[in-house]
Amino acid sequence: KSLYRLVSSSHIENFYRRPRITKSELIKYRDDLIVGSACESGELYTAIVEGRPWGELCKIAEFYDYLEIQPRQNNAFLVRSGAIKNMDGVLEANKTLLRLGEKLNKPVVATGDVHFLDPEDSLFREILMSGQGFSDSDNQAPLYLKTTEEMLEEFQYLGEDDAKKVVVDNPNAIADLVEEGLKPIPDGTFTPSIAGAEEDLIRITTSKAKEVYGEE
Repeated sequence: KSLYRLVSSSHIENFYRRPRITKSELIKYRDDLIVGSACESGELYTAIVEGRPWGELCKIAEFYDYLEIQPRQNNAFLVRSGAIKNMDGVLEANKTLLRLGEKLNKPVVATGDVHFLDPEDSLFREILMSGQGFSDSDNQAPLYLKTTEEMLEEFQYLGEDDAKKVVVDNPNAIADLVEEGLKPIPDGTFTPSIAGAEEDLIRITTSKAKEVYGEE
């Protein structure tokens, strides 16, 4: 229920070009939710890229229930834009997130930021981004749904034990915390019932068909 309240609020009360959730609203309902630190657009990753001091990073990270790291190619665009010097910097940002998790005793989770199912589906996202005016739409990150094996291989630079922890153990532990969800709409279809509507529809469409094609 808390999640649906936030979704409604983001569309009705805090909409500005896109739905937004204010931090104060999130705090209000967060007891029922598990809050992660998000992708490179989140405040924690942004603070790491900006080189904020360790104490400030700890203060930001303390707000979240778990911290996210993502495959290196997800954030390769930060190297192209100059925000991070090279790919080693991308890996170092993930290592910093891992150290923060260890320091604050918060689980670190490897997430895929999945936007589409299969690698070839990136074409559809390229078309959408091009229509939205992104200049680098033809340089798609591999945001497809990766297998456990692919994710384990990706995070081997953390060491075998930590890779298993962030890819397998911690995601499963968080999944176990999630209770069965409340369905906002029950299964089934619920078309409106309007007296005489079906008869009117048949009459109108039949009349129009005869007008266009003749009596036969």
